[in-house]
Amino acid sequence: MDVDGTPPPPAESKRYVQKYALSGHSLSISALKFSPDGSILASSGADKVVKLWDAYTGDILRTLSGHSQGISDLAWSPDGDLLATASDDKTVIIWSLELVCPISKTLTGHTNFVFCVNFNPSGTMLVSGGFDETVRIWDIARGRSLRTLPAHSDPVTAVSFNHDGTLVVSCAMDGLIRMWDAESGQCLKTLVDDDNPICGHVKFSPNSMYLLASTQDSTVRLWNYQTSRCVKTYKGHTNRTYCLPCCFANPNRKYVVSGSEDQKIYLWDLQTREVVQVLEGSSRYVTHPTRNIIASAAMEKDMTIRLWFYETEDGA
Repeated sequence: MDVDGTPPPPAESKRYVQKYALSGHSLSISALKFSPDGSILASSGADKVVKLWDAYTGDILRTLSGHSQGISDLAWSPDGDLLATASDDKTVIIWSLELVCPISKTLTGHTNFVFCVNFNPSGTMLVSGGFDETVRIWDIARGRSLRTLPAHSDPVTAVSFNHDGTLVVSCAMDGLIRMWDAESGQCLKTLVDDDNPICGHVKFSPNSMYLLASTQDSTVRLWNYQTSRCVKTYKGHTNRTYCLPCCFANPNRKYVVSGSEDQKIYLWDLQTREVVQVLEGSSRYVTHPTRNIIASAAMEKDMTIRLWFYETEDGA
């Protein structure tokens, strides 16, 4: 079973090593995202700003200011021209990085903190979720809400489109993972574990046949959503309190990665579920879209961003 349809690569003994430590945020870091081409790392935090970094040298490129309260999440458009940020000020800001004054649009409609945001694959729509328990789908060109989904009975913690933009997945503190038709807004399926732990993060596999979800029972689950079956679980980390991201490590997706509340990042072999490496000093992270690079940050007092390179990667 492969999440992208390719055979698994041969086993390797190489490891990620820290190469850069980046400083600039004044309060805790909430999200890290590489641009689609991998050249820029964007970070956001409780200090209300977004910082853009050179992903290969660690140099600071730009700081974006505009929110009146802390930022919880950010996302790049597929072409890398736009950034979207979700904030406690109940808005989503779309930033156009080509403009001197980069605020392109401010999306209003959520009635409580906006916690998560993502673009669709064509870059024409945006999905957001918040503490008002709704999922909202937006038309980016017009800056207007297309539909509001009464999605959950608790705050929404993650939202994402599948690879062709026809489906939206959401998860929430009510423990439910829900699949939506992006066009009609109809709920197509609900997934829930027997113990119903809070679900902090969910995303589609690259081929959109599976869902990877992190829950606050210190477990990452791989779901076949078509059969509503959990097919693999990954354990060893600590996740009881925070919404920590999980993902498939790029570029060959042979690892599953998750943050941990013991200030570590865990990497599991996708197939065997064995822990293959633990990175120290961080709990939030993002993987590079094309190279074996991980950016990470701690949850609270440490405002340092760390860039980790595979032993064979030199950042050139």
